[in-house]
This record gives sequence, C-alpha cells and structure tokens, in this order.
Amino acid sequence: MHRTHNCGELRPEHVNQKVTLSGWVQRKRDKGGMIWIDLRDRYGITQLAFDESKTDAEVLKRIEKIGREYVIKATGTVIERYSKNNNIPTGEIEVFPDEIIILSQSETPPFTIEDESDGSDELRMKYRYLDIRRNPVREALMLRHKIAQETRKYLDTFDFVEVETPNLIKSTPEGARDFVVPSRMHPGSFYALPQSPQTFKQLLMLGGMDKYFQIVKCYRDEDLRADRQPEFTQIDCEMAFVEQDDIMKTFEGLMKHLFNQVKNIKIETPFKRMTWHDAMDKYGSDKPDIRFDMEIHELTSLVQNQGFKVFDMVEYVGGICAKKAASYTRKQLDELTKFVQKPQIGAKGLVYVKCNEDGSFKSSVDKFFDAEALKKWADAFNAEPGDLLLLLAGDKRKTQEQLCELRLEMGNQLDLRKPGTFAPLWIVDFPLLEWDEETQRFYAMHHPFTSAKTEDNGFFDTDPGKIRANAYDMVINGVELGGGSIRIHNREDQARMFKLLGFTTEEAESQFGFLMNAFRYGVPPHGGIAFGFDRVCALFGGSDSIRDYIAFPKNNAGRDVMIDAPAPIANTQLSELELKLNLKPKH
Repeated sequence: MHRTHNCGELRPEHVNQKVTLSGWVQRKRDKGGMIWIDLRDRYGITQLAFDESKTDAEVLKRIEKIGREYVIKATGTVIERYSKNNNIPTGEIEVFPDEIIILSQSETPPFTIEDESDGSDELRMKYRYLDIRRNPVREALMLRHKIAQETRKYLDTFDFVEVETPNLIKSTPEGARDFVVPSRMHPGSFYALPQSPQTFKQLLMLGGMDKYFQIVKCYRDEDLRADRQPEFTQIDCEMAFVEQDDIMKTFEGLMKHLFNQVKNIKIETPFKRMTWHDAMDKYGSDKPDIRFDMEIHELTSLVQNQGFKVFDMVEYVGGICAKKAASYTRKQLDELTKFVQKPQIGAKGLVYVKCNEDGSFKSSVDKFFDAEALKKWADAFNAEPGDLLLLLAGDKRKTQEQLCELRLEMGNQLDLRKPGTFAPLWIVDFPLLEWDEETQRFYAMHHPFTSAKTEDNGFFDTDPGKIRANAYDMVINGVELGGGSIRIHNREDQARMFKLLGFTTEEAESQFGFLMNAFRYGVPPHGGIAFGFDRVCALFGGSDSIRDYIAFPKNNAGRDVMIDAPAPIANTQLSELELKLNLKPKH
C-alpha cells in the first residue's frame, strides 16, 4: 500500500496512529538537528518531521538526496505539532517517519511550483503537467469537474438524456472555418470537426428523444483571444414540444442550481429580459454588464447644427454619465482619450463635460457650446452636480460599440464591476439576418435553422433585415454564457431560409439534404441552447480567460507548446491520403 491517508486528511484525532503517506516534496528545510519536509498531493500538504538524533542513519542518507518534486513514500507516527500552522487544514499535526522510500527522482523544475509561480504563461503551458500541480490550476480543474457533475445532476432530474454525437461530420459553409480531416478510404474527401452538434440534436428531436444534452467538444478554426480556443466545450441541449419561454425557464433553473450548489450563492429568477435593440442602444453591446447603470444616451439632435463640425458631420452622437467623476484631472481625461483612440476601439476623440458641484459646467468644447447648451446635455443624462459626461461621435453602431468599451473602462475605474456580484439577463428578439456589404448578401446571425417571429413573416419578401429571430442569449456580468433558438421545423420554411441566405436548391441539397429529407417524416416543434462550458467555469472562478479552466490548452497562436502541435506529418502519411502539399513561401 502506497498510502493509508492522503496529504490533506490527517487531524489531531489521528495522533499516535501509524500512517503511510505518498506525494511530492514541496520543500525541505534543514535547521540543524531537525529536518522538515512538506509533502504534497492533490488533497493538501502534511509536514514530515525528522529529529536527527532519533532518525535511522539510512533514512537520513535518503533524506539528504531528496529535492523539490521528488516523489516519496513516508511511513511513521502522527504527532501533535509544537508550532501549529493555522493556514493549512493539517497544521495541528505532523508525521514523524521511521521509513522513507524515494519512489521517483526529479530534476529541478523550470519554474517554482507555488501558488504564485515565477513561470511565464508560455513556460507553464510548455510544462503544463507541472503547472497542474499548482493549487490555482488544480482548483480550477476541480471547479470544472464540480460544474459538470452538477449540470448532469440537474438535467437528469428533468429527464434529459445524455447522447453522444459524431466528431467526424460534413463541412458546411456557415459560421467559422471548419477544421477538416482527410479520409484515407475516400481520397479527395474530407470530414469536418463539428463547430457544434446542431443538426444532430435536431435529428434527435425528430427521432423522439424529447430532451437531449451533451457536454461536448466543439472545434472552430478562428482567431483566438482570452475567451476562445480552437477546441472548446459546450453544454449542448435540445427540447421538443417547447416554446421559447419553456427553454428559458428550464435553463434559468440550471444556472440557479449551479450558483447554489457550486458557489453557495442564491440568484433570483426569472431573469431580466432585454431586447437586442435596447441592449445595443443603451449599452452598445449584445452582452451588457448590468451590474452598474451608466446607460448610453443619444444626443445627436441636441448637439448638431451648432457650428461644431465634429458633431455636425456624423450620423450619431452619444455619451455616458459617470456619477461623481467630475473630479477627474486633465491627465485622467487625457488618458481616457488615449483609451478610446486605441486601434481596437477606434474613436477619433473624446468630448467631456464636468458638472461642477456649484452648478457650473466645464467642458472640452466651451468654445462652441455655452452653459445653457451644456445644461441641456446634463438634463438629457439626468446628471447631477459632481457627475462627468463623456461623449463620442461617428457612425451609429460603431460609436455605440466604442461607448460600450468606455463604459466598461469607467466601470472598472470607479469600482462598479463588483467581483462576487452576478447580474443575469436574457437578450431576446435578435435580428434573424445580418447584411454583409462585401458579399452583398444576408447571413444568419445565429445559424440557418433559427426560426423567425411569426408576426415578422411578412418581411421575408419585403424587408428581410427587419425579421426578428426566436433567439435568446443568456448573459451574466457582460459574458455571453449561452445562446439558442426555437428551430425551424417546417420543410418549406427551411427551404425559404436557405434561399434567402443565397443557397441554390442544389447547394442546399448538397449541404443539408439529409436534414431536408428527415423533415419529410414528422418534425416536432423544438428548440435548444448551448452554453460555453469553459466560459461558465471562468465566470464561476472569477477569471477573464477560459484557458485557466482547460487541462491542456492552446496558446494564442493555436499551438500546443507542450506536445508541439500542430506539426508536419510524414510523407508516407501524405501518400496514404493521396495528398500533396503546396506551401506558399512566407514573406
């Protein structure tokens, strides 16, 4: 037996018991006459104590060889610790070993395996198997495990059935780029890795499964950032014989259950709902953080035609009111201007108005607008003395997005985005379609299987851009955790949707013929939702990056630096696949 207890288990009630522990050496301290070793495993740390005057000479020789991250086995007696450590659960005891066995030696690790490591992100990813030994990473993976288990418990209670769907499927043109897999048995043909199990879960509803879920790997070949990985995980769900409210109620319940069971936090249901248009107009985002106010207000008609070209020559002028921020210095305001001018935000400049405590106004446009005009601006914001108005101008949608970034920055600076506070809401009534100027065609905002609001059906032939979707996103603290829709379940409606998206009849048949054929055989009304499981874990763990909650993540270039993937394959493999590489030289 390599251990009778784990390294986080022993307490004062175990004193005088003979135990065996195994684990990694966190650190060794030699104080002359006494040696201590902190032994670590997944469960915690136990201190081993050696009195050189009482410890066997052979054991002392072994201890001399032991370094950090050696794997050892220690057998000895639990004793009460003289100098107690209240920072760890085992801090009232220590083990006095009479036997030490070195199970495995270790070279000096490339970084310190401590909560606060000296290793860079890239270095820790290269040695991820060592990084996992650190408490923050281990705790993140344990949190992920807990959320997965509680998800399964909740959905099982509501009669959902977990069904696996294929990983080798057919490539489709909608959405992000597919990862493709060449077929040896069918030269010149390729599988795609699924971006989601969308069509399969619809077919499961057609097959009568009624309630499906899967915690499933998905794949998208797209540019990466903190909340994206080329392979990611979804909590994927579908229900038959339901309407939008049925799905929203069910998955509000799931999130309430997770917060209660995982974080011991009670959140109220039903969640607030907001239309997509209201979210864009008030927050400049379809995933607003509503933990704080500071809504966007449009001032276009109020500020134009006053001789200020910056306002007169644009489509839209809007702003936010930062409460009690009129004390901002010129330097702070200059920093805000630099912030909105960052290339990723793209504003040309920033106009400010200070609503002074004495009722006067100080602005960056005093030459063009008098105190009476500035008071009208303040009234439009319901601003009070001590508040700060911040205005941007330009194209409407772009300016609203810039104001969203400025609002979030002010929320951070004014400490309004409180950690540990959670404000959930649903965004509903999305546009069904998005127009792309470059290709001069509509694209599905979600996917081509999303149904339209019945009352908007008349717009299909007259003004497709006005059609609203039976779609909904769950947003918490500015993070889109999940989204879904009520699906099209009528063959004719699906064909009309494909036509509107620019598919010829032949293209629709080639890409989705299996689904259209299935629609011949009785399709129940159905809909579903998919949560970004990695994002849920990051939200619960208080992190902006999903990478912290993935056991073996890729870096920002999509590379696994630990196993060095992607990598070239042998010419023999290419020959088996009947493939030739045509690599273009890099410039």
